[in-house]
Amino acid sequence: MTATSETTASRSVTSRTPTTDKTPARLLAVVLTAQFMAMLDIFIVNVAAPTIRTELDASGAQLQLVVAGYTISYAVLLVAGARLGGVFGHGRAHLAGLAVFTIASLACGLAADSGRLIAFRVIQGAGAAVMIPQVLSLIQQHFTGAARVRAIGAYSAVLATGAAAGQVVGGVLVSVDLFGAGWRPVFLVNVPIGLVLLALGARVLPGEPRTGEARREARARGFDPVGLVLLAVAVTLLTVPLVLGQELGWPDWTWACLLACVAALAGFVAYETRLAARGGAPLIAPRVLRLPGIAVAAVRIMLVMAANAGFLFTLTLHLQGGLGYSALHAGLMCAPTALAFGAAGLTWRRWPARLQRYLVPGGFAVLAAGVTVAGLVLRGGGGGGVALYTGFVLIGGGMALAFSPNLAGALADVRPQDAADASGVLVTVTQLGQVIGVAAVGTLYLNRLGAPGPQGSGHALWVCELALAAVACAGAVAGLVRRRRRAGTAVG
Repeated sequence: MTATSETTASRSVTSRTPTTDKTPARLLAVVLTAQFMAMLDIFIVNVAAPTIRTELDASGAQLQLVVAGYTISYAVLLVAGARLGGVFGHGRAHLAGLAVFTIASLACGLAADSGRLIAFRVIQGAGAAVMIPQVLSLIQQHFTGAARVRAIGAYSAVLATGAAAGQVVGGVLVSVDLFGAGWRPVFLVNVPIGLVLLALGARVLPGEPRTGEARREARARGFDPVGLVLLAVAVTLLTVPLVLGQELGWPDWTWACLLACVAALAGFVAYETRLAARGGAPLIAPRVLRLPGIAVAAVRIMLVMAANAGFLFTLTLHLQGGLGYSALHAGLMCAPTALAFGAAGLTWRRWPARLQRYLVPGGFAVLAAGVTVAGLVLRGGGGGGVALYTGFVLIGGGMALAFSPNLAGALADVRPQDAADASGVLVTVTQLGQVIGVAAVGTLYLNRLGAPGPQGSGHALWVCELALAAVACAGAVAGLVRRRRRAGTAVG
């Protein structure tokens, strides 16, 4: 995000929606709490997985599907969920997705076997896919200027803290073993929260799109069923082998799926382009991808979230498997990263205007330094001490600076009628970045894991941290290249 866009944003005032008599602050509180709950559920199951495996006698592949079923359906249906909000109203779509998510959470908590648990996790992910894309769309429509920047900062902070909090909350719930229920409270905890949010959301969320013209345009666009199928196939072909490949030893079908994903994605792009040229209504309008900053922002977001998810996943493997820490202890060690992300994500807009243009590349550079420090102090198999927590703070702060200004800048000039598509694209790449980060960095860790114990695990983690530092450097270079291109255009 440039200094100019930040200055322009800060001059605007918060807008109040004509479709609700409640303040936008209440709307934001409801949707961000739901966002936090959905993010929590991506990671909360990780620490409960060993208990689930024991109590349900699940195979390794079944356990992977319990963890991944949510992620796969979430990633596949995100863009369709964003379009639903454009057609039926973002408030209504958010509440509908929240209702499905809450009911599915109850079903997961009561599941009698692994097969049912997998099926309910898929449904839970589908509910999240309808619920979550509406958050950015609602922010776009009900906040302007500085208020929008603050709302996006809160959104990004929730996005990151949800990941780390999932590890902590999961460890607490499994360790406490409420009422002897074992792993089940990690799902059942969503039920009372979801019911409260449904009651509050019915009062503060708008029930219709913004204007009659917007409603007519959204409904005229429809769902583009062919585009939806092509995109769903492409995302499925990507996420399924990435999630299950390491567990199953990367059989031939996983590589075949990844190759087929490229063909399916090319087919999707070609079809959408031809449909738009004929005057049709593509699932993702090509003009959205051509909006200033959207494409570059999508790449940066994917890099940040891949680094975030890959770091948390491999760190947890090292702390629990290599150092023998409990799930709760390992989860609590992630807290400094989440706190630093939240603090930087909520305060960056107050920094001097002359620094704004450097925040995104600078954030990537700080992230690279942080993962390098963490890898160095842990590679010998020790606990790390104060230096480790310094690295964690750098990681959290760097990710926030690479993510929040980037997202705010990309959405600054998006028109309300394009909000659903833009939100769907950016939320989808966020989720795909997490899947890719866990799969790629997790595979690297497991392949480099030699002798069992702290030293072997520490060496594997060090290799992963070097890879993450390289990813962060790529993000920093991308930010600098874009800034120079803008400067050259301005001069010309």
